[in-house]
Amino acid sequence: MNRLELTGLTTGPAQVWGGIRLVPLLRDAPVEGLRLHREVYEGLGPGVVELGPRERYLSYIPHGLVADWSGEEEDGRGPGTGRQSAAYGTQFGGSDAPRAIPLPPMPHHRMAKRRPGDRLRFLPLHLALEGYLALHFGGPSVAWEEWSRSALRDGLSPRAEDAYLGLSVRGLGDALRIFEIHSGQCGVMVYVSDALAAAFVVPHPDDYRLLHASLVEDLYGELVHQYALYGAPVAETPVRIGGAEHIRDLGGLRAAARAQERAWAQAHDTLFAGELLDTAYAFDRVYRMKSFTLWRFLPPFVRDSGGQHIGETITDHKGQVAYLKTFRLSDAQIRRGHLLRTVAGAGWELDRAAAALGSSREELVRRMRAAGFSALLKSGL
Repeated sequence: MNRLELTGLTTGPAQVWGGIRLVPLLRDAPVEGLRLHREVYEGLGPGVVELGPRERYLSYIPHGLVADWSGEEEDGRGPGTGRQSAAYGTQFGGSDAPRAIPLPPMPHHRMAKRRPGDRLRFLPLHLALEGYLALHFGGPSVAWEEWSRSALRDGLSPRAEDAYLGLSVRGLGDALRIFEIHSGQCGVMVYVSDALAAAFVVPHPDDYRLLHASLVEDLYGELVHQYALYGAPVAETPVRIGGAEHIRDLGGLRAAARAQERAWAQAHDTLFAGELLDTAYAFDRVYRMKSFTLWRFLPPFVRDSGGQHIGETITDHKGQVAYLKTFRLSDAQIRRGHLLRTVAGAGWELDRAAAALGSSREELVRRMRAAGFSALLKSGL
């Protein structure tokens, strides 16, 4: 179990639009040796994701991300930005209108696929969500009498989770369109009704400018959608400089303003982002890219501990986060993860699992059925 550390990133001034609060994440210097590009697919419909020779699932696939660690200089715009194999699709920024370049028919998408040169195409958030859906996917490892034959034979197949397109999260699209992108901005934390909905980090400011608008095409959890739909507008953070009577010149005012910015950033990291940064995660390595590694991670699924997030990240050899994307789980998803972890930790023996939960066997069976795991249990229980 390890924690996320956003070293090299500092918090900028937040911007509020209705119930949406965007907190920019700034870098003094880009992460050397890695760039991210967007690969756009035709339409915003479902697609098939291949997990293996006989494993696949149907899901919404808005776009892919291409991690480029080739270090090539093309068109004078930085590593790998000029080659269409790494930068298919919509380009944001500049005076030209966004345009979409159609790809050849691609009915199947692998979770992570090597591209020519030092490039890797992966599906954002699918790595994280597949890690959650695969949690103890094989079902019972011991043939206790409580488990159904289908559970022992097929495990938890199929499993499904609901998510909402960012375009349906009220206010998010307007906030992303209206808010300023800061100099040196390489990420953002998205809050809905002051609950952390998602964190997004990239290695270079140019990458962020390219990918900023793509946040409306990401997936968000049920709780985030409900907060945006029913929550009241959040209060803007007022800026008050203490000891103003002692300020005599512009230099003193500048120093006081910077001190206030540092204090606000520290308060944000403690009060707002603590649930993300103070949690110990289980990391699963997906792909190694020279000095960079692509991971996905799961929380401990501890109940009554506030918001919990799944996600994916790319780190360098020092552990510095170059890329990060997270997904906030709903309370029901946390409960399902907690139940599966507990039952699997008890060797799939219901009596031991009930004791670990401090409940009776009957209560555990009821909770499992309520969580949607009825297919695992024999009908007579």
